Amino acid sequence: MSAKNFYAHETAIIDEGCKIGEGSKIWHFCHVMPDAVLGKACNLGQNVFVASGTQLGNNVKVQNNVSIYQGVICEDDVFLGPSMVFTNVRNPRSAVNRRGQYQTTLVRKGATIGANATIVCGTEIGAYAFIGAGAVVTKNVPAYALMVGNPARQIGWMSAYGHRLVFDQNGEAICPESQVKYRLAKNNNSLLICDQA
Repeated sequence: MSAKNFYAHETAIIDEGCKIGEGSKIWHFCHVMPDAVLGKACNLGQNVFVASGTQLGNNVKVQNNVSIYQGVICEDDVFLGPSMVFTNVRNPRSAVNRRGQYQTTLVRKGATIGANATIVCGTEIGAYAFIGAGAVVTKNVPAYALMVGNPARQIGWMSAYGHRLVFDQNGEAICPESQVKYRLAKNNNSLLICDQA
């Protein structure tokens, strides 16, 4: 474990061999296992489990009752909502040991995963994507996509500031908070960031 330049509540279990960045906060009843990596200024809410081999970037916010299993990588500024679920095996059986067959799940910079959402392993959540509460993600998600439902389907696009984008007849939208302009690609399958409005 790195030199203690972070806060951990007295009920948290911090195993030797993990790395925790400066300014991170680990609250009640959390467990961080050996070889887990947390970046700077992360926040783990109550009852969060972080398995060996997981990686959290800087400023990752993890709400209460989330388990981050081996194979999960979260880049900087990711938000994991209350009781959301990661998996790391697609076909689990109690009687079949699949340790060593864990699949990687990658959550790109700035993505938000809502409360009670489930992310099936082996998927990639694009940068600044927004996964609605209770959604079940079974395939890769484009950057900035707004996903809802079971199975999750895309119903729109979100700005980096977390606002749903409304496009004009030219396929352009402006984030009401940041004033950044976005443009739909010609195939409508991706979003381009233009500039400040």
